[in-house]
Amino acid sequence: MSRVRADEEEYWHSSKFRAFTFDDEDDELSQLKESKRAVNSLRDIVDDDDDDLERVSWSGEPVGSISWSIKETASGSTGSLDGRDSSLQKGSSSYAALPKQASSYSLSSLFKGRSKLSSFQSLSDALTDTGVKNYAPELRRPKAEYKDYSSDWSPKDTVRRMQRGKVCSLERFRSLQDKLVLLDEAVAGHDGNVITAVLIFLKRTLRREILFRELEVRQVALCHLIYFLRETGEQKFLLDLLRFLDRTEEVALSQYREHLNIQDVEKRREFLKGCIGLPFSAEDTSHIQDHYTLLERQIIIEANDRHLEMAGQSELFRKYPRKASILNMPLVTTLFYSCFYHYTEAEGMFSSPTNLKKTFKIPDKQYVLTALAARAKLRAWGDVDALLTTKNWLGYTKKKAPIGFHRVVEILQRNNAPVQVLQEYVRLVEDVETRLNLATKYKCHDVVIETYRDLKDRIQLTAYKCKVERGSAEEEKIHSILSNTQIRWKN
Repeated sequence: MSRVRADEEEYWHSSKFRAFTFDDEDDELSQLKESKRAVNSLRDIVDDDDDDLERVSWSGEPVGSISWSIKETASGSTGSLDGRDSSLQKGSSSYAALPKQASSYSLSSLFKGRSKLSSFQSLSDALTDTGVKNYAPELRRPKAEYKDYSSDWSPKDTVRRMQRGKVCSLERFRSLQDKLVLLDEAVAGHDGNVITAVLIFLKRTLRREILFRELEVRQVALCHLIYFLRETGEQKFLLDLLRFLDRTEEVALSQYREHLNIQDVEKRREFLKGCIGLPFSAEDTSHIQDHYTLLERQIIIEANDRHLEMAGQSELFRKYPRKASILNMPLVTTLFYSCFYHYTEAEGMFSSPTNLKKTFKIPDKQYVLTALAARAKLRAWGDVDALLTTKNWLGYTKKKAPIGFHRVVEILQRNNAPVQVLQEYVRLVEDVETRLNLATKYKCHDVVIETYRDLKDRIQLTAYKCKVERGSAEEEKIHSILSNTQIRWKN
């Protein structure tokens, strides 16, 4: 008897579980096995000398006596009801009270898993039963989960984890040396997102002078920061950085870009006027000057045209109402607008197309292409002919197209030009194959017939006879050419 009690005392004062450490490699399965071994060892201790134990209840009465049986029966009926009421009343609590009938078990019967109702055969059955609440503490998480929150990572390991999308705190890098090593590792990893993340951390934790000095010798990181600042619109920080690097032209261009954020036209014009004196290159200075001059012209043209449109004095504005304002539009759009609404104005007017061409030195190809599109849209075929007609010093006229007559034909056809107009310019296409393709595509039959005649290709001309209407003027023309005995055919 004394030996059994000594074993029990040794059990209650000892434990097979070790203290929790981050280096512990046990998982949930191993802890469950340890729990099972503990329960089995309890069962072995009790079962060894079960006959020598005297079973008593919590009240001190021997189990199996008459008085114990009466009290056991009474407590079984009332205890279950009390247990249900208490569980209903405290159901919202995360820790519910144990049922009262549990106090009627003897210590040995509880460890052996024997209840008065014989509903459980072992402690493991009682714990797995759905009707009994499990009060066992939660098992700890595996070690792998705690690694994500460790702050003892080297700069190289931190960069690798960031590349894999892991959450990493950079606040542990406090010294300047650690921060620079972290930046160098990010650059060596060739991952733009990681480099940008580290730069944001350095931008927040370092003084500007120190950050600029260190980035000056790290060009890759510097380019990433400049791009990031431009994308996020941190203009003041960007200008300070460029001034520190003595990049005067980039400072001027960055200031010039601020005009995009100015919505008021007059304020934008004044801002552009102030940008002319910034230290740009010679080429950029001329562009800034042209931008200012163009906006000034647009303001004048817009005011005059709005007045004409509202007064209804111009038939062109009544027939073709303006769809949008001309303010802040590109130069080509302004030229198209001028060719559409102010084509016949004198060169001295600000809205005259020739005035715009001369002021902004627009090339002939660009001018002809834009003016042709504008006049063809209005179906002003006379203006198109005049645009493509030139005179030499002897006074002779000649058709000339800087953009090529094949493009002239395409633009005219896009604006639904009649066949007679198309044929006139298809004939002027120099390349024979291109001319035949365009004439066939746009059904310029006269051009096709004349081209086959000039090529003296009787077979092709005879085959094309099937593509024209019977009894038409084109068919008669083909008959007349084929019957001409003065033509020496090649086939």
